[in-house]
Amino acid sequence: MARDTDGGCVDFVADCRLRLGTDLFTHVWDPVVLAALTAGPRRRRALRASIGGISDKALTEALHRLVTNGLTERLSYAEAPPRVDYALTPLGRSFADGPMRALAEWITRYGDELFEAQERMRRASA
Repeated sequence: MARDTDGGCVDFVADCRLRLGTDLFTHVWDPVVLAALTAGPRRRRALRASIGGISDKALTEALHRLVTNGLTERLSYAEAPPRVDYALTPLGRSFADGPMRALAEWITRYGDELFEAQERMRRASA
């Protein structure tokens, strides 16, 4: 594995930090769940209700990945009945406010061009 002096990767090997970062976008629901949590901590049921089309299984898997990656945290409260909230960690907030916001700005600016390119290719292959 070749690394440059800044700790990045010269070659795109499996443990490259660039791959680590792009993996955060590869799961369809992970960025959506993060975006839903930017408003503040939420209970699982409220989180699912705010995300249209996500199944319970997909939400469970996304929350597990996000907690494992340190982007969200599971907050348990000793109440009756027990209460669990999910919230962004500082790392999750930096991801939501950094790369996710940059992607949102990019797609807002270039989304029409992207859609038009896809439509051209779809028509050309039809």
